Amino acid sequence: MGVKVSVSKEYRSGRKKDNIRGRSGDVFSLDATFEAGDELVVLFGRSGSGKTTTLRCIAGLENPESGSIVVNGQTYFDSSSGTNLQPQYRRPGYVFQNYALFPHMDVRKNITYGLKGWDKQKKEERMVEMLQLLHIEGLEGRYPSQLSGGQKQRVALARALAPNPGILLLDEPFSALDMVVRMRLRERIKAIQKELKIPVLFITHSPEEAFSLADRVIVLHDGKVHQTGSPRDVFYSPVDRNVAELVGVNNILDNGKVVESSPEGTVVEGKGLQFVTGSSVNTSEKVSLGIRPENVHLKAYDEGLFLGDGNVFAGNVIDVTDKGSSKLMAVELDGSDFILLCEVPTRLSGDIGTSRVIVEISPDDVLVFE
Repeated sequence: MGVKVSVSKEYRSGRKKDNIRGRSGDVFSLDATFEAGDELVVLFGRSGSGKTTTLRCIAGLENPESGSIVVNGQTYFDSSSGTNLQPQYRRPGYVFQNYALFPHMDVRKNITYGLKGWDKQKKEERMVEMLQLLHIEGLEGRYPSQLSGGQKQRVALARALAPNPGILLLDEPFSALDMVVRMRLRERIKAIQKELKIPVLFITHSPEEAFSLADRVIVLHDGKVHQTGSPRDVFYSPVDRNVAELVGVNNILDNGKVVESSPEGTVVEGKGLQFVTGSSVNTSEKVSLGIRPENVHLKAYDEGLFLGDGNVFAGNVIDVTDKGSSKLMAVELDGSDFILLCEVPTRLSGDIGTSRVIVEISPDDVLVFE
């Protein structure tokens, strides 16, 4: 049935030390409203944006000042009626960033810890079911100190899922794992959500993780929801500059002036340049442009190209960062101080050269936001 959240709360971002109160973090206001069905939802944003506080409010580990939280039709919190279920009555599945496994208990006891009131046989059956679901058969007699990071993560998931929770809350569960293990666990999480058909809220600040995992992305910035939608909607149509930066739009030109607009597209002028976009903009106000580095195409300099026509510019490469499979080139465009970052596959970079280049950008790859 899904989850409906509309909460307000003061929280601490953890950004710096508050010497007066002796506590870490600046005080911010969380004002988050969103809905999601039985799907995998990624709460996406920088550290201190309110992601963990939102999860803790849903779990009942923190109390909002006002608002409501409804999960699968059950009201967890409602300030207007005074409803505030204690965590033991909400019973969410919660996986913390550090897994929080009990070091003195083996895997069997960790998984069955939340099954209080179940008879011994049912506990054993549920434990075996969880071992099979998470593909960790044979580990039930081991202690956390005897497990790898990926195995600990699977045991933590098994423990969270064992009591049949109505919602699963995951707070950056893969941050300490290597890339291969993260990829395998992402697929397992997606498969589990499809099988159990419960809402799963997953916190990350990794764009790659958000894009590959989510059915829906909710972008939080400074305690507020800035955008919700499918990964494609959020990553390729960011609604504002904050979201654009979060999803990897590194090239941003602010204070652009709309000089021409039609249903087919818009021409925006800024920093002495004119960019043609594939978006129709119904405003005479200043706008911002965004371009992903991977959508900037470089060629060796050719005087025969008609520059300025359809986002074709000349420029000089002023810096190159080798990323292994690709190279990040910083290009200063002629007639402007605008520095454009361009990500080029390493196998193609040798054909471009390292000084004078031609830049080409498709109008559809020039994002416009206010």
